Amino acid sequence: MNAAITDAVHVVDAAAVMSLLPARPRVLALGEPTHGESGLLDVRNELFRELVEREGYRTIAIESDCLMGRVVDEYVTSGTGVLDEVMERGFSHEWGAFPGNRELVRWMREYNEDRPASEQLRFAGFDGPLEITGAASPRQALTELHAYLTARVEADLLPCTAETLDRLLGADDQWTNPAAMMDPTRSAGQTPEAKELRLLADDLVALLDAYTPQLIATSAPDDWDRARLYGRTATGLLRYHFWMADASPSRMAWLLGVRDSMMAANLFALAERGPTLVNAHNGHLQRDKSTMRMGNLPVEWWSAGAIVSAQLGEGYAFLATALGTIRHQGVDTPPPSTIEGLLYALSEDQCVVDSRRLAAILGDVTPAPRVSPWYGYAPLDPAQLTGNDGIVFVKDARQS
Repeated sequence: MNAAITDAVHVVDAAAVMSLLPARPRVLALGEPTHGESGLLDVRNELFRELVEREGYRTIAIESDCLMGRVVDEYVTSGTGVLDEVMERGFSHEWGAFPGNRELVRWMREYNEDRPASEQLRFAGFDGPLEITGAASPRQALTELHAYLTARVEADLLPCTAETLDRLLGADDQWTNPAAMMDPTRSAGQTPEAKELRLLADDLVALLDAYTPQLIATSAPDDWDRARLYGRTATGLLRYHFWMADASPSRMAWLLGVRDSMMAANLFALAERGPTLVNAHNGHLQRDKSTMRMGNLPVEWWSAGAIVSAQLGEGYAFLATALGTIRHQGVDTPPPSTIEGLLYALSEDQCVVDSRRLAAILGDVTPAPRVSPWYGYAPLDPAQLTGNDGIVFVKDARQS
């Protein structure tokens, strides 16, 4: 079996990746089964460098806060700020502490040095302003959107004043209360003020859409892109907070679905701008429906990758990353009956695998699902093998 599998295996480089695809996709996504492993980030960085230099990709998007990501983008395009502060203020989920992310940002700044704006590489976070323990206040997105419109349209068109927004928003800590993740009654998402804010945010975005010709004519391209980002983020955050306050059995499915739909909306916007590389957890980028259990209840939702793939077709491509071992987390040599075990038996430390070719080689042999002893690592689902355009396999992770 191992000899046959080698027919589906290639070196890890841009040429191997592109050989798996019918054409250069608008959005090329590289997943990961866990976060922060140095070996995975090193492979990502090298592969993304080659895809930028050989295939013309011009945006790199990371599973991080879309508003905070502007700090990184300003640094890599203009040198604004100091790298240490950029890594601290430009990433959510503490992703800025990972050496691989620091190296990516450093290289992007170096790449852009002395290049005209039209040829520069851009950075983006494409996650919402959402942490594991909760969501941000919608204040920044709403007030920035309101300020943008105030400067460019007639005052009587605006649905509210800045003072009204401030009054309805109230104190930010009522929005960011971490207790709301487990207790819906602690959320501010369904107060009368929050419901009024949802209507106002909808009207502000409607005004942004209705006055598109005027706003584009009177805005720099980046200002227009930011205004649309604020609009998407404001409505998405308010929707997320609404469902944080919901006590029904569908609460978690809504929260997970809203998060991934926010991610998808940001990816669509980035794809409009140009060819985009994406890195996030496999679960956010897969084409198959996402599932998990919360207590005794199954939860299902569609990932950002599934949403984008459904609309872009061949304009979206997804390579899952698989790992053999993460020994410092107790994830040891995979069983030979799993996909990871079959790949681990090969001599290569890293490889790109044609997943559909691999499925054809396996034929009627169905690999067993791998069970992870560590909650932070998600093995490949054998049932999703043909839903990937390829697999990047790394034999052994190393501790940062």
